[in-house]
Amino acid sequence: MHIHVAALAALVIQANTAPTTTEAASNAGSPSSDVYPPAGTKVNSLLFPPESVVGFPGPTPTGAEPYAIQTAPAYPYNDGDASHFPLIVPQPQSNDTGSKFDISKYWGNLSPWYSVQSADYGLPDASPLAPEGCEITQMHLLYRHGARYPTSGAAPSTFAQKIAKATKTGLAVSGELTFLADWTYKLGAELLTPFGRSQNFMLGVAYRQMYGHLLSNFTETGTIPVFRTESQDRMVKTAENFAAGFFGVPEYLDQVSIEILVETPGLNNSGAPYDVCNNSNVADKGGIGSTVAAKFALDAFNSTIARLQSQASGIDFTPTDAIAMLQLCSYETHALGYSSFCDLFSEDDFLNYEYFYDLSFYYNNGPGSPVSAAQGKGYLDEYLARFTGTFPTPMSALNETFDNDSTFFPLDQSIYADATHEVVVLDALVAFNLTALFSGPPLSATGNSRQNTFVASKIVPFATHFTTQVLTCPAMTPTKQIRFIVNDAVIPINQSYAGCPTDPNGLCSFDNVVSVLQKRSAEIDFDYDCFADYTASAGVDYNGRAPRS
Repeated sequence: MHIHVAALAALVIQANTAPTTTEAASNAGSPSSDVYPPAGTKVNSLLFPPESVVGFPGPTPTGAEPYAIQTAPAYPYNDGDASHFPLIVPQPQSNDTGSKFDISKYWGNLSPWYSVQSADYGLPDASPLAPEGCEITQMHLLYRHGARYPTSGAAPSTFAQKIAKATKTGLAVSGELTFLADWTYKLGAELLTPFGRSQNFMLGVAYRQMYGHLLSNFTETGTIPVFRTESQDRMVKTAENFAAGFFGVPEYLDQVSIEILVETPGLNNSGAPYDVCNNSNVADKGGIGSTVAAKFALDAFNSTIARLQSQASGIDFTPTDAIAMLQLCSYETHALGYSSFCDLFSEDDFLNYEYFYDLSFYYNNGPGSPVSAAQGKGYLDEYLARFTGTFPTPMSALNETFDNDSTFFPLDQSIYADATHEVVVLDALVAFNLTALFSGPPLSATGNSRQNTFVASKIVPFATHFTTQVLTCPAMTPTKQIRFIVNDAVIPINQSYAGCPTDPNGLCSFDNVVSVLQKRSAEIDFDYDCFADYTASAGVDYNGRAPRS
């Protein structure tokens, strides 16, 4: 059975000092609804300790400093594509410079986030902007960290070791692979890259621009928001960069409490549920996506491997190496500003690279996983608690030590922002039963099929974000409405939420949605899905739930 462990040592940062006399006097003469932060708020670093006190940062090896001004083949002029600048993203192998094929949109979870169209999910006229006649009264944000180095021991570092070994025993390269003769591995592990930091900072700027008026709620109550994250170093830096973009520098140090929850095996944390879900990485349960994706890769890159092998001796390239080189294209671009590995692959290779990640995430953390809904249940229950103003029942990976105290888990905020990992964002989307994101048959492991709406780069890229808007719409009955947005795409819910009508703006009655989600939560059996002995396989849409005999 699942044991709930209290994280007594882990909170997070509080940043909030009382304004100076001058600031207080200035604030006193302004309309209270427009002034933030509220006067008289003070820091309490004992309740919200910083990263240095919380600990549990995870691996933190840094890599070489980027030197793109010297190594890149072209200068990264800002042509208006903020999702790339200042990265150099080349065309795929054999494409001309006039092609509009953007390889960075085919990197799966390693893609930089970009705006997805509501039309992709069946709402061609919907916009993230408040529908006419409606006013947004509350916003909930669940978002992923920005671009990072590879995780410890991932394929890129293993490939680098293979190259280093071959170099010592007579590696010879020519043509496209000439650069490998003096290539060295320059990546660290786990930490955010400079570009990754900028993604979270700019996300904070964007959300202040769009939702800043909701800060009036805190001015009226004389409080400051609590934003949450996990203790891994990149997660703390993610929340800090988002807060810096939202509140400014150094203002964010005084205007938001950042709660750091310990992320470590055996400790409850809605932002890292896999640490307490035993079936999460079991090959025939929560890990089937990794197996399916590896099987797909066995034949997906044959022609490219043959082409590259013809330009190298002293080494034998494998499908695993092809994926590793494609990952180096992604990671080096994010970390160093440019990667020679990108030039090695064709448009078809990048399409297959995306599908490799589609398979992995669909079956590891999407509807094809038997544990994804259980892992997302923690966030679902926390959202429901905030919707209803009652503390959640601890029947998932959420940490009841913090979720039953209004200091650490406030129930009346108008703005919420929780940072987590991409797998957990996807787990939450499955727990919320947003089936429009996964519409179509289960993904085929035998070929690159686009019959399903699920595309990893659209849903789990670096800095992905899942937004919930609560609105007041006087012309509607009832007036309190709600809707869900993923990377700027409004998601329709009428087909999976009983009682929700077809609505061009994705709206549905707040009370009805809460009722539907409460039923969904009650159906998710965390203990069974995460601890029972069963077998799952690819080719099935489990809706995130474990099969029962």
